[in-house]
Amino acid sequence: MADTITTNGTAAAQSNISKSDFRSAFWRSFVLMGSFNYERMQSLGFLYSILKPLKSIYGDDEEGLRAALKRHIAAFNMTCAPSTFVMGISIAMEESFKRDPQLDTSSVNAIKVSLMGPLSGIGDTFFWGIFRVLACSLGVAFAQQGNPIAPFILLLVFNIPNVLVRWFGLKLGYEQGSSFLERLEKNGQMKLVTYCAGIIGAVSIGTMIAMWVSISCPLSFTIGEMTITIQEYLDQLFPKFLPLVCTLAVYGALKKNVKVPIIIAAICVIGFVLGITGLIAM
Repeated sequence: MADTITTNGTAAAQSNISKSDFRSAFWRSFVLMGSFNYERMQSLGFLYSILKPLKSIYGDDEEGLRAALKRHIAAFNMTCAPSTFVMGISIAMEESFKRDPQLDTSSVNAIKVSLMGPLSGIGDTFFWGIFRVLACSLGVAFAQQGNPIAPFILLLVFNIPNVLVRWFGLKLGYEQGSSFLERLEKNGQMKLVTYCAGIIGAVSIGTMIAMWVSISCPLSFTIGEMTITIQEYLDQLFPKFLPLVCTLAVYGALKKNVKVPIIIAAICVIGFVLGITGLIAM
């Protein structure tokens, strides 16, 4: 980028967007949730993020700026990291509105609403289903060894993808516009990406269950001269069966809208009873 941002490889001759404006939108995107409310959700954070580029676009056109501010105060809500892609598209569309007043300005909110669902699906899967699980598992592994870099490992593993997606998402959204996601939808690649990400997320959660949910059955009995330990046979037939059953039971309770404090209390009581009777061990 030179003094102004470029669109689709060509200089935006009428653009007043500078690299400083671009960086401002990037850094401000980190406070997207700073004023979350249940009426318009992330709208104030979204508007704050792109405020400097909007001021550069409309310059001394106070009426145009006021109209743009009103447009972007509309309800908005999606996963934070990929939200910069929508910000980039919005900035590019506002430039188009400035250049051609005949354009339908309501289209920008239509685009924002149409992108919230698909991008949130991908963002939630990767950032909450994969990166968060991976970062926490690595952080806990280092912490169990008493390694002081454990919290830094957690923060780096989660935030490096977060920062990269925010920066390049903003750049891609501005340069490519809505045609990028339209191509993914048309070719069926959006569903493929979401499906593959879901598989990776499920594998990651399964790995976490096997690693961190430690439940075994210490019951044993003797037949003649042979001692049979139930857990040994469970490991041969279905390794980590009890941790999986426990996890699925908690998941089923959550799906039935059982309150978390009740689930925690039930785990404590059931675990205590089964523990003192010798049916399970940690």
